[in-house]
Amino acid sequence: MTLFADRPSGSPQSGATPEQRDASRLRPRRSCLAVPGSNPRFLEKAQGLPADQVFLDLEDACAPLAKPEARHTIVKFLNEGDWTGKTRVVRVNDWTTEWTYRDVVTVVEGAGQNLDCIMLPKVQDAHQVVALDMLLTQIEKTVGFEVGRIGIEAQIENARGLNNVDEIAAASPRLETIIFGPADFMASINMKSLVVGEQPPGYPADAYHYILMRILMAARANDLQAIDGPYLQIRNVDGFREVAQRSAALGFDGKWVLHPGQVEAANEVFSPSQEDYDHAELILDAYAYYTSEAGGKKGSAMLGDEMIDEASRKMALVIAGKGRAAGMKRTSTFEIPED
Repeated sequence: MTLFADRPSGSPQSGATPEQRDASRLRPRRSCLAVPGSNPRFLEKAQGLPADQVFLDLEDACAPLAKPEARHTIVKFLNEGDWTGKTRVVRVNDWTTEWTYRDVVTVVEGAGQNLDCIMLPKVQDAHQVVALDMLLTQIEKTVGFEVGRIGIEAQIENARGLNNVDEIAAASPRLETIIFGPADFMASINMKSLVVGEQPPGYPADAYHYILMRILMAARANDLQAIDGPYLQIRNVDGFREVAQRSAALGFDGKWVLHPGQVEAANEVFSPSQEDYDHAELILDAYAYYTSEAGGKKGSAMLGDEMIDEASRKMALVIAGKGRAAGMKRTSTFEIPED
């Protein structure tokens, strides 16, 4: 999947190899489940849900008085829980608070070997990402962890962050995703709506289109994944599906889920259909054959009634990559045409 290939090595503090960084960016993130870090019952239940990613939250889902104990609860569940098949993420508090450094130090020192990424909310400029990268590097070196293995997910939640999203997306080789945080963003621009994820009244078009495309372009320009934020009407699965389909159609890789009922819908919406996945794999096989010596070294060829070329191959790589990451299996195979 070339979407995430050939990422530059970036800043010297990251010790991960290019292959390791590319592999981390291929993690499926169709459904990113938010779990309060202070709620052991929810932390236990989350392990059995089919979400691609689970992030254990120290920010908005934790009351200020609960945050110190929640750090240790998260460490316990990361080390003792069964998170097989899931990307394990912790969302810390943002740098404008007094909690951030202790969140990172406690969680990474205590459970760094069982952690994939740190999610940084309310990112407003590249320096905030660099600061987190440096702190992670110091902890890894001190504790003896592999330097650079733990990734960063950056959440864009206000106008300043969106204006700086290009620099943010290029700030660290640890970065894996750029995430849209709609609730705080809506508040930051005084959007006339109290329903997170829904269109504001009085506006006839998609009020989020520019924001989503801006985030998507910054992510793709730096070989990162783009993740849509939550839909707060958790029992309205049809509404969730409709909103998710918009960002999926643009090219986003996944969406936050706040309730078990949203997980299946997210996994479905952000996966290719079986028909599209099969077709993408056929294009790749056919193009590889026709450009080979045996296939006549052709730059373009016909696959049924469709002409395919290098551009077709690139498009097919994206769909095939998403399908493979989702664990899809082919139901058709390419057959070499008879002379």
